[in-house]
Amino acid sequence: MERIPNASQTESLEALRSAVRKSETALAAMSRKGAGLTLVDKRLRALRIGLAALEEDWQGTPYAYGREELADARQTLSGLIPSVQESFEKAKAGSPQKTLLRRRIEALNAAVRKLDERT
Repeated sequence: MERIPNASQTESLEALRSAVRKSETALAAMSRKGAGLTLVDKRLRALRIGLAALEEDWQGTPYAYGREELADARQTLSGLIPSVQESFEKAKAGSPQKTLLRRRIEALNAAVRKLDERT
């Protein structure tokens, strides 16, 4: 993987951690309402795996996921990128939301590249 500056690494890790927290909150809310959880659960798992892959590469934190889990996570994260990009394009220039979305896109792309290396 190409060398990514420490500041960008920190921003990417925090963006993925934020996405994980947001997905955990959504999953909890949906389970209370009795809604279908499959999609949110799948995305949450993929975000956790992507985060773990980046933490391993950038911080030396080991993780233990199988090849199939990595491939599924990679596919799921790749599928999230277009919708996040669409939200980014609609966000107001200079807004905190636009900054968050830019960081999330960078983090998702980094996670997908890292997962590509592992599968």
